[in-house]
Amino acid sequence: MSPSVEAGATVLPPSERHRLVERVKERLESLGAMAVMTGQVLSRAVRPPYNVSAFVFHVESLGVRSMPIALLTATFAGLVISLQFGYFLARFGVQYTVGRVVVLTLFRELAPVLTALTVGARLGSGMAAELGSMTVTEQVDAIRALGADPLRKLVVPRVLACLLVMPVLTVFADVVGLVAGALVVKAQYAISLNLFFRGALDSVLMQDFVSGVFKGAVFGLIIGLVGCFKGMTVEGGTEGVGRATTQTVAITSVAVCLADFFITKVTLYL
Repeated sequence: MSPSVEAGATVLPPSERHRLVERVKERLESLGAMAVMTGQVLSRAVRPPYNVSAFVFHVESLGVRSMPIALLTATFAGLVISLQFGYFLARFGVQYTVGRVVVLTLFRELAPVLTALTVGARLGSGMAAELGSMTVTEQVDAIRALGADPLRKLVVPRVLACLLVMPVLTVFADVVGLVAGALVVKAQYAISLNLFFRGALDSVLMQDFVSGVFKGAVFGLIIGLVGCFKGMTVEGGTEGVGRATTQTVAITSVAVCLADFFITKVTLYL
């Protein structure tokens, strides 16, 4: 049925309005369920017993194996922003200050955000697929039937691993991106490494570095919670697992960008 037009305004037919209301209701219910799961996960994370072996395993599987893509992304980010800023600063004859601009851009914004968008897509989708497969094959129900807590056993180690891994990857991205930027500036604009790093270290403050690391921790928490939530609430068999994986990538990307705005708004005035 096509929408009817009354008094110059488009009015949705009853069936469309009903579907829209149901869709909004489902989204709000999912948001509430995720908020409840977040509280349960955080409360279990601070209370013993602690599953240290599972935590270490997920740190290795999520963090160490994500190192190549994180460092590759940081390398090209450092190369590109150094070339761009060097070119524009050269117009004003101040290309020797490129190190100051690059270090602030990397530390505060590009390193944590790009790492979260690239590595986060891998981590979140992987957790959603793994937990989703366990959910549809009733392994999660079997854990619950044996008297164990699925959140403590499956979700808490993954969320804590993401919370630790993302800030560490952000620090590595800071270093690699800065080195890559220094090398390309030296090759392209004949600016010495000593001048580049001296300008960078003179302009950067501890709060600039801490801001990026804090963003990495928040992004890691978001990625872990979204990936685990979508995996634990899968419905529809194997097709549902595929949908949950795709939705995880989309949700984490939007959530990271949204969180980045608010964190930047707050940290700029600290």
